[in-house]
Amino acid sequence: MTEEYQVTLPKLGESIVSATIVQWFKKEGDAINLDEPLLEVSTDKVNSEIPSPVSGVLHKILANPDQELQVGDALATIQMHKTPAGEGPAVAVEVKKEAAPASSEMKDFFSPALLRIAREHHIGLEELEKIPATGAGGRLTKRDLELFIEKRAPAANKPCPIITKTLSSDEERIKMTGMRKAIADNMVRSFYEAPHATLITEVDVTSIIKLIQKEKEAFLAQHGSKLTITSFVARAISKALREYPFLNSSLEDDTIVVKRFVNLGIAVSVDQGIMVPVVKNCQNLSMPELAKAIGDLSVRARSGKLSPAEVQEGTITLTNFGISGVMLGIPIIRYPEVAILGLGAIQKKVVALDEETLGVRSMVHISLTFDHRVIDGMYGCGFLNSLKEHIEKETAL
Repeated sequence: MTEEYQVTLPKLGESIVSATIVQWFKKEGDAINLDEPLLEVSTDKVNSEIPSPVSGVLHKILANPDQELQVGDALATIQMHKTPAGEGPAVAVEVKKEAAPASSEMKDFFSPALLRIAREHHIGLEELEKIPATGAGGRLTKRDLELFIEKRAPAANKPCPIITKTLSSDEERIKMTGMRKAIADNMVRSFYEAPHATLITEVDVTSIIKLIQKEKEAFLAQHGSKLTITSFVARAISKALREYPFLNSSLEDDTIVVKRFVNLGIAVSVDQGIMVPVVKNCQNLSMPELAKAIGDLSVRARSGKLSPAEVQEGTITLTNFGISGVMLGIPIIRYPEVAILGLGAIQKKVVALDEETLGVRSMVHISLTFDHRVIDGMYGCGFLNSLKEHIEKETAL
């Protein structure tokens, strides 16, 4: 006896109300075990694998790749085994995994979406089997295939996003990816719901740059992490927030929720947009711990290996667009946070020193964008001045 169980899109984190189907790991008629990965979905924060809530046989797939669904929408139905007499609730039973098929049948191990992409790029099954796989159970994910295609294709001939309609030789319409659309929706909500205001200051980071140059090799050898300006700024942010805690809050209706912990989001550029992994309890971390956390999260963000928990519960965000050479930028606040900091490119300048002499110093612009409903301009100025002071006094690890 069997009973049908409907799988729905679960809530993947706070403020996440929708997700886009990336790929199915099973096809209709396949056996599946309890907690075995069933499909992969994408949000504006991270790609996540959704495990099967029961054991049985995948009966019907109700959502297709690239389809966007809301939390609670139906994904699939699974036929579960019931007790022989039909008494009591359906029970999950262990389903034996089939032996891996021969090489000629390996197409059954790849989702239809993967095979379609492979065909579009003239990748045969033998070549597909050799691509390093990072998915559950050694399965090849869509991202694995996309990275392989990018590395294989010449820079000038990298595949473009899917063109849904061409109006003329001078115009084309390109469908947004699920991640890009989710990012856009979040940015629109933040920009129009929160009145943005921005303040900018210039900070002397000469001492930090000299310290990094002096200690970077020994630091890497001892701690296995790179020593970067981002780590120093992150530590200074935590110190400044002790004096100006309203920057580390969120707004719920007419209530300001001030956080006593600093969960610092670090914006990381990935193929399809920006991921923001969160360094939890930043205020309690030493410099080696900060550097290791930032480096590890950044690497896993670019490789698509972050868990949903690692991109949630941020209280304030830092984006370092200076690595691209841009001097100054005004970022948009990440909802439901009330502030975001932008770090520009470090440049050597001739500046006036206290002794009324001139000197060459390493300078950087830092911008603070904040929700004007929560923060007044003078409060923001106080925070930026405190941040500047903490950064310029950094002389040790």
